[in-house]
Amino acid sequence: MTPFNFRNKKSVGLFCLLFAFLCLTQHLSAQYASPKEGLIKTPYQELPLGAIKAHGWLEEMLIRQKNGATGKLDALYPLMNRRNGWLGGDGDQWERGPYWIDGLLPLAYILKDKELIAKVKPWIEWSLQSQTPDGYFGPSKDYPQEAGLQRDNSRDWWPKMVMLKVLKQYYSATGDKRVIKLMTNYFRYQLAELPKKPLDHWTYWARYRAGDNLMVVYWLYNITGDKFLLDLGELLHKQSFDFTNAFLHTDLLQKFGSIHTVNLAQGMKEPLIYYQAHADDRYLQAAKKGFDDLKKYNGTANGLYGGDEALHGNNPTQGNELCAAVEMMFTLENALQITGSLDYADQLEKIAFNALPTQTSDDYMSRQYFQQVNQVMLSRQMHNFGDNHAGTDVCYGLLTGYPCCTSNMHQGWPKFVQNLWYATADQGIAALVYAPSEVTTAVAGNVAVTITEETAYPFQESIRFTVKTGKPVKFPFHLRVPAWCKNAVVKINGQSFTQSEGNNVLKLDRTWKPGDIVELSLPMHLSKSRWYENSIAIERGPITYALKMGEDFREIKNTTDYAAFGNYTEVHPATPWNYGIYDVNDQKLPEHFKVELTGKNSRYPWNLENAPVTIKTKAKRIPSWTLYNGKAGPLPYSHIYGLEKDDREEDIILVPYGCTTLRITQFPQIGRK
Repeated sequence: MTPFNFRNKKSVGLFCLLFAFLCLTQHLSAQYASPKEGLIKTPYQELPLGAIKAHGWLEEMLIRQKNGATGKLDALYPLMNRRNGWLGGDGDQWERGPYWIDGLLPLAYILKDKELIAKVKPWIEWSLQSQTPDGYFGPSKDYPQEAGLQRDNSRDWWPKMVMLKVLKQYYSATGDKRVIKLMTNYFRYQLAELPKKPLDHWTYWARYRAGDNLMVVYWLYNITGDKFLLDLGELLHKQSFDFTNAFLHTDLLQKFGSIHTVNLAQGMKEPLIYYQAHADDRYLQAAKKGFDDLKKYNGTANGLYGGDEALHGNNPTQGNELCAAVEMMFTLENALQITGSLDYADQLEKIAFNALPTQTSDDYMSRQYFQQVNQVMLSRQMHNFGDNHAGTDVCYGLLTGYPCCTSNMHQGWPKFVQNLWYATADQGIAALVYAPSEVTTAVAGNVAVTITEETAYPFQESIRFTVKTGKPVKFPFHLRVPAWCKNAVVKINGQSFTQSEGNNVLKLDRTWKPGDIVELSLPMHLSKSRWYENSIAIERGPITYALKMGEDFREIKNTTDYAAFGNYTEVHPATPWNYGIYDVNDQKLPEHFKVELTGKNSRYPWNLENAPVTIKTKAKRIPSWTLYNGKAGPLPYSHIYGLEKDDREEDIILVPYGCTTLRITQFPQIGRK
């Protein structure tokens, strides 16, 4: 056979064709694979990394990550240089390196970006080559203390759990068999060592976060069928924090400070992960009760919960940690495919379309450690948080607050893309979360199909799917109808096909022809929700709306403790914020809250300038509601006769929460209409 000549155009073309075929073959393996004996058949199954592409505004988010901190963290943050322990150096060797790659790797392979893949490869190669004869892998030598670095507890179980997630994704994208060998040997090592050195032997983090470890164990079992992996699963579950009991039988989620907010976000999926090997309804019930109680006692209108850093109730001026946002999204993505419960999809969209975009800067070069639902000033000073990091927690910066989020924030959008579409147990395809995208996969006996999703969702209510296939093929196409939608309408090739109430999956089972078009309409009705101190939030579809405020950005050159927190940005209010709104009867909401589509169609919709939707309403200021400690003061309780107030009505504008930096989201009432 004549070797390839990469200077010859024909050879290059043939090579590219072969490479494309290999990639397609990898993606076609996406058709639902029945689990090995001992694990349940889940309703949905993840597709290989790279099978789903982002389009429109979602692609722009990924590009901004590439050009921002995700693609440049090795240059911006010294802990990610060659000294890092996960590259064989004597520098930081704990979670931060794996955290970064856990977001960078899916970003690289979704974008098929050679430069980013080249950044990922050294971390993968070092990890694969680090394995010792007993099966251990990763950094193994402790070093003396050095400011800003985590150089001890190198053999702690927890950082390996993050790298296992990375390697799982790498295998999904490449099929590199070395991953299977490493994991098999490492899991044998764990089975032998955990009885002597349990999950909390070095630090307590692994005990709360072992669901990540267990997830990969079951994933590997479905590939190899090695029975010892089920034994390891039992051991990991036994040594884990008992979230099942805590949710069902204790007041864990009712008490301030009872659990670290990121431990909770990561650990909440453990009962559902374990459910795959033990199909007992109590694990489903535990997860449901956990989410219900979290919202009841700590929930906020952006889909998150008070946790700064420990659990801290539902006051809208408590902090929501960025790590908690991205980890909770990943937990919800797992929960959705294991259970098929659409509540998890609704909450996933709530976090993704509200909390996530506002907590990073437009250029993705800085972030907040904590965000607040009622957030009227970002300045460096102490706040009523459980943890204060020299008062920098709400300021935008690369290192403000605590640098775990500097490394961990990158997984949010790439994994969201990865979980827009799923293979189904009936050999079809499911769109359970909506955003502009495209999927290439296999259906109905390994027939290739590509479906393109065109939409301005979550701002607008129409979604258009175009089916591309080489020949007519019969398969079921699953479409989620969110709980907030009262009457979804589906058209196929322009003809009305079906209607559905909310919280439902429409299964369109038919013979699909090349070029078939499915139009899904999800009418977005205004609604209101009640929160802390009887406050009100206004919602439309999956988006919560917040007061549009004037925002005065101030770049601060840090001359005090730059090494710890870097430079940062403060944001001060340039317009009033202390408004109350009317409690309007549900039927009258459209009359008093006027929705306007702005006509702006930017590829980056997440700021005040580009907000695609606004809502206009009447409000009154509450003079007694003033700043306290650099934030909105205690929220006035909403009495049925109204609050102390200025008698003058003013026009205010609400915009999507994710477009704001400063905002009031949970409003006091000023009366009823």
